[in-house]
Amino acid sequence: MDTPTANRNSAPAPLDLSEKGLHGGQATSLDRRLFMKFTAFGACRDATAAADALEAAGIEGALYVDANDPAGIGVMAAHEDPEHFVGRLRAVFHGPAFRDLEHKPEFDMLGRSYSIGYEPDLEDTLLIKPRQKLLHPEFAWAVWYPLQRSKKFQTLPADHQRRILAEHGTLAKRYGVAGYAADIRLACHGLDKNDNDFIIGLLGPQLHPLSAVVQEMRKTEQTSQYLDSLGPFFVGKTLWQCKA
Repeated sequence: MDTPTANRNSAPAPLDLSEKGLHGGQATSLDRRLFMKFTAFGACRDATAAADALEAAGIEGALYVDANDPAGIGVMAAHEDPEHFVGRLRAVFHGPAFRDLEHKPEFDMLGRSYSIGYEPDLEDTLLIKPRQKLLHPEFAWAVWYPLQRSKKFQTLPADHQRRILAEHGTLAKRYGVAGYAADIRLACHGLDKNDNDFIIGLLGPQLHPLSAVVQEMRKTEQTSQYLDSLGPFFVGKTLWQCKA
């Protein structure tokens, strides 16, 4: 039977790309998110000058000295508008403090905050918490890395996926409650040149607990069976933080 003309010509329902939450049993949504971009450089002889240039330009974020490169630094910048990264931040990176540095493209990361549909306060989840963690004055150390999830994960039943993710969530909560580590999780689908799915930031007052949480994650079902790759890992000591 032919489809009626009215149905054939009807416009598709508009896409809703907002982040979803759940508050008091009611579905909520918020069409805002925080983008975060990580860029690493070598041959930096004056990390303080680089930090001063970022602050003078009103860049919100953090600068780390690289624990594995005696002349390396890493910059994590945050903004709701991704135009910021190809505008103001790009101008800083072409300015005097960064012009002669060696860009390390293997550490490039660009991601966005996201919800999983159960968060009671979307503004806190998407915008406030990531900034608080990134700019926490007591978080002297940071480990940033991308990960690529196995495509097999998406074929698992939804309840199995939830159990796997809950295992990771419980681990992160234990370290967070103890004050050892906080995590920032960003989605980078279609934003990462190596087809990674997520960016993870582990931040805390000391370096050893950040290493320990990665070690413990190796035993989880997700890491041991449903990840294709992790890293490269950038390990840095916080030199500068600035809220816009």
